[in-house]
Amino acid sequence: MDSLLDTPIARRELLLAGAVSAATAATPSAVSAAPQPPLAPADAAGVPTGRVSLTVNGTSHALTLDNRTTLLDTLREHLHLTGTKKGCDHGQCGACTVMVDGRRINSCLTLAVMHEGAQVTTIEGLGKPGSMHPLQAAFVKYDGYQCGYCTPGQICTVVGMLDEIKRGVPSHVSADLNARPLLSPTELRERMSGNICRCGAYSNIAEAITEVAGAKA
Repeated sequence: MDSLLDTPIARRELLLAGAVSAATAATPSAVSAAPQPPLAPADAAGVPTGRVSLTVNGTSHALTLDNRTTLLDTLREHLHLTGTKKGCDHGQCGACTVMVDGRRINSCLTLAVMHEGAQVTTIEGLGKPGSMHPLQAAFVKYDGYQCGYCTPGQICTVVGMLDEIKRGVPSHVSADLNARPLLSPTELRERMSGNICRCGAYSNIAEAITEVAGAKA
């Protein structure tokens, strides 16, 4: 005996029945009954926001920010710490370098909400005109800047770099990964390669770093 599905009429009826079933399953009442994920808090304009607490240069801050706000823009636009510079905004020039929990990072490449509870140090937190950090004093002594735009990032990078060497962190040019790295000219160039000085004061910067690194050795 032939199956009813072998007849054209039966096929059409089956397809219509399937379409009706699918439409019924997709009714608003069925969709609304499914659990929905909670929406992120939003500001008056409907932009998703988040709360983040940061300690910047020893001062605690509790901020409500657009979740897309970079750490760089948080420092400059919300905390008015404009010593940290926005250069390329793509992590290629190093002008925005700051210290986060003791590590140097490009603040333009990370979101503020990713650093809840972090300790952030900017160039303003390293020293003041009347009480400069040794690296700041060395940059002045050796004229390690011209326009000065890259200088805050250069100095924060050096602080992080010297700490890395102290902890024995190797670089891409370290010959022995198990030995404590020394600040040779090759190591210095490699570790500072992420910071661009468009004025070309590299030799002066290297002299300033070498003097401070020697004093810390």
